[in-house]
Amino acid sequence: MGKEITQFEASARLRRRAHAIIPGGAHTYAKGDDQYPLLSPSHIVRGQGCRVWDGDGNEYIEYGMGNRAVTLGHAFPAVIEAVRHQLDAGVNYSRPAAIEVEAAEKFLSLIDNAEMVKFSKDGSDATSAAVKIARCYTGRDLIAICADHPFFSVDDWFIGSTAIHGGIPESTRALTVKFHYNDIESVKALLADHPGKIAGFILEPTRIEPPARDFLTELKRLAQADGALLILDEMITGFRWHLQGAQRLYGVDPDLSTWGKGFANGFSVSALAGKREFMRLGDLDQTDRPRVFLMSTTHGGETHALAAAIATLEIYESEPVIEHIHRAGARLRAGMNAAAQGRGLEAHVAAIGADCSLLYKTLDRDLKPSQACRTLFLQETIKRGVIMPSLVVSYAHSDSDIDATIEAIDGALETYARALSDGVEKHLVGPASKPVYRTWNTKG
Repeated sequence: MGKEITQFEASARLRRRAHAIIPGGAHTYAKGDDQYPLLSPSHIVRGQGCRVWDGDGNEYIEYGMGNRAVTLGHAFPAVIEAVRHQLDAGVNYSRPAAIEVEAAEKFLSLIDNAEMVKFSKDGSDATSAAVKIARCYTGRDLIAICADHPFFSVDDWFIGSTAIHGGIPESTRALTVKFHYNDIESVKALLADHPGKIAGFILEPTRIEPPARDFLTELKRLAQADGALLILDEMITGFRWHLQGAQRLYGVDPDLSTWGKGFANGFSVSALAGKREFMRLGDLDQTDRPRVFLMSTTHGGETHALAAAIATLEIYESEPVIEHIHRAGARLRAGMNAAAQGRGLEAHVAAIGADCSLLYKTLDRDLKPSQACRTLFLQETIKRGVIMPSLVVSYAHSDSDIDATIEAIDGALETYARALSDGVEKHLVGPASKPVYRTWNTKG
């Protein structure tokens, strides 16, 4: 990987400026300084393919790719050209742009079990709109969320269920209940405890483990029998597990589904899709139910972002994007796990999850999850030119990029092994990273 990266002077200056004027120093918690080691780039100034550069001119192979939003690679030429072409015609008008219809038709031609779709700018808009439809359609207040999936929305109905629930009324928090993934008995227990009270069940189709046999179809059957809606959050799985989403891969037909991230290769587009019976609650014609104020945003129909979405979907159809992502992820998993085994660390460090959306575990000497070990691992891979909050690959990651990453991981594991022997604190510069979901900040 070449010379080790040790200089972060420009990053340090940017970090100080950011924290002085931005709460938390970043506009996305998962990208914040408390999630990374001190010796790391505080900000990225540009990206190309699977590589990014910081303010000090340091170059990195990047994983995570914009929290899984960049599936094709940074500044993918066909997407950028579509955006550039659309910019010449303007980005926002007083009436809907014609491209809104084109983008909706394109989306529904792929996700053909949905009958209507509405666009917005972020995933929280879409999931919260789905929750609102479920509540209006059923006349119920409770929402059941999967306790094993880490994030659904910035809005109160979800964040109130986490440890960072400051400012959210207890009465709101009480309206969210939880079940467990691949545990149909937990679903049955919820329904028994709240018969006829749950408006909808929301979960990702999969995250780390695939669905157990019949779990998703049985969940839908139970929800339907009780009069509740099934909402699948495809923000991460959509356009990554399968061209038509994990719902097609696993053979389940949700009432509503939500999409984003890989939809527009990093441009801000999210979608709520579903059956007309439910989506029509936000239209101008239905008269049999109360209206739902459904995802009405000034920027929801921005033309350049929808041009990016159309171009991205066309690339998925014409090029082997998803196949490449699965294959590259499998190569990375095998290489990382082999490196860990070679260092005698296979019980402590391993790639986990689906090949197309890998995570990794970092365990301490007692085989317990460790923020300090994770932070040290990040510090050492960054030093070797790799930023990897996860191991999520893109279409831009070549075999040589994967192999260079495995080499960097192997070098980082050498330090990791020493740290397990003589203490992480002797090798980690600065504090360990912290969970995003914490009720209080701590000093130091």
